[in-house]
Amino acid sequence: MTEFSRRDSLIVGAGAAVSAAALHPGTARAAIPMAKIDPPKQPIEAGAELRVIRPTKFVDPDEVVWNENTAKFTKATGVKVRTDFVGWEDIRAQVAVAARTGAGPDVVAGWANDPHLYTDKILDMTELATYLGKKYGGWGALPEKYGKKFGTNQWISIPMGCGGGALVYRKSWVNEAGYAAPPDDLTKFLDLCRKLHKNGHPVGWALGNSQGDGNGTATWLLWAHGGYQVDEQGKVAINRKETIAALKYGAELYKTFIPGTLSWLDPSNNKAYLAEEISMTSNGVSIYFVAKNGAATNPAMAKIAADTEHARAPGTFQGRAPEAANTLNAMVFKHTKYPNAAKEYLRFLMEADQYDTWLTQCLGYWAHPLLAFDQSDCWKSDPKILPYRDAQKMTFYDGYKGPITAGAAAATAEYILVQMFAGVCAGQSTPEEAVKEAERRLSRIYKKG
Repeated sequence: MTEFSRRDSLIVGAGAAVSAAALHPGTARAAIPMAKIDPPKQPIEAGAELRVIRPTKFVDPDEVVWNENTAKFTKATGVKVRTDFVGWEDIRAQVAVAARTGAGPDVVAGWANDPHLYTDKILDMTELATYLGKKYGGWGALPEKYGKKFGTNQWISIPMGCGGGALVYRKSWVNEAGYAAPPDDLTKFLDLCRKLHKNGHPVGWALGNSQGDGNGTATWLLWAHGGYQVDEQGKVAINRKETIAALKYGAELYKTFIPGTLSWLDPSNNKAYLAEEISMTSNGVSIYFVAKNGAATNPAMAKIAADTEHARAPGTFQGRAPEAANTLNAMVFKHTKYPNAAKEYLRFLMEADQYDTWLTQCLGYWAHPLLAFDQSDCWKSDPKILPYRDAQKMTFYDGYKGPITAGAAAATAEYILVQMFAGVCAGQSTPEEAVKEAERRLSRIYKKG
């Protein structure tokens, strides 16, 4: 938990608008193209205080810069802001309690689908999202999908960053296995993984109930084979030959994994890769970030960083990488006493002076949702991180191909796809049995949602 007080802050009066110099500086980095446009008029309420919850860090600057930017907001406005950093698997439970009781955090920077669970309990964000889009070159396809209430132009949230799940691999070990780089073809990719395993360098993907990596493993395998959980109308469509093919492939791939992946949570593959226990996984930039930043004082980290490369997930389907991105998506509850302060806080964090610092110092861990930040120096700093730059342009999404609804959000939160794959990989069910169980669970959820 971090709290910033009014000490040394600029005190504003009741209903006063914050000065443009304080919250709308004209000194943003020249590399970020910006349109000249006035922000929404949202005078901050007298005595405003905010409580914010968001996921905990995977790279230190994620929290450090967030806190620094929050402190800048407090200094400029006098608004006291408390940020609680919550475990990735725990944040949904806290949000659910807040939604049910009408008390708790004012602002939640949570997961992609979560605002769609609470559309009647959160504030409209259309004005703010429109302003940010016009100023910063428009929104990427994925954040626009998650930010708008499905089938409308109403924004219900402000997507803040897209954590891409690129392949992370040891180049020398992949070369030793006879490949210049991981192939896109799924048959050849499986061959590579078998050879890596034979050479004593197994791979590993999370198959536990983990928000980022577990869901990412399941959706990648499903989408790469042309499968999807529901069709365009939201009708459950998991029980199909493409899903069976994905499950059979996943079971074969699992044989090349390091033991223990059935219980892996989001930190697990990071630890295994940095311990040189695995040669390849899918992850955000955090693995490389840790290795690169430890290289100066730790020879083992220096070796890992020099030998690490990134690539898109294999199995391109209809010209698209079969990936979404773990999207940090901010919403403001209607129960807040200070709606203008909450919106101004989010706007402040998204403005280039603050946002580009966060983006750059995190090495693109939360890739930008606004297209102007393609020009950030972040993406010029190290060619190895370029596969993460376009995470916001992905066109697959949780709940694909159907509408983003409460049902889609619940299906992700309940790890239905993850458990379907894990059951087959563990030998607890056949592909056919696993598909039928997933179909049953999805039908129940989508009937409700």
